[in-house]
Amino acid sequence: MTAKNRIVLSSDHAAIALRQAIGAHIATQGWEAIDIGPITAESTHYPEHGRAAALRVASGDCALGIILCGTGQGIMMAANKVPGIRCGVCSDTFSARMIRQHNNANMLALGARVIGDALAIDIVYAFLGAEFEGGRHATRVKMIEAT
Repeated sequence: MTAKNRIVLSSDHAAIALRQAIGAHIATQGWEAIDIGPITAESTHYPEHGRAAALRVASGDCALGIILCGTGQGIMMAANKVPGIRCGVCSDTFSARMIRQHNNANMLALGARVIGDALAIDIVYAFLGAEFEGGRHATRVKMIEAT
């Protein structure tokens, strides 16, 4: 598989089971899931996991990233500190489509304590099924990248 088909997955201890379920689901859709998250429930630090996944995306090793923590907020903030990353936390499918179509998001953050497994999978599929529309949105993405 090429980086084009590769998605990095990571989480803190709060989202191990959901992260693994997402990895299994996306693998059935032809994606190569690169899971770099913890495997035990021992407390870990979401900023480290968000940054590690973001570096894989920013380097081009993985096309996209899906990261999780209790709310999705903290790990998203950590990922967005890496230049070239546009990550949004989503709790619904509409937002997941829009961050890809309008913001050219290359990472998705989810809150394992906020949404259930079935909704999380639907959000992931909405994110992966959408494509950047370009046009007027490209100008705005360039503005985001410049700040």
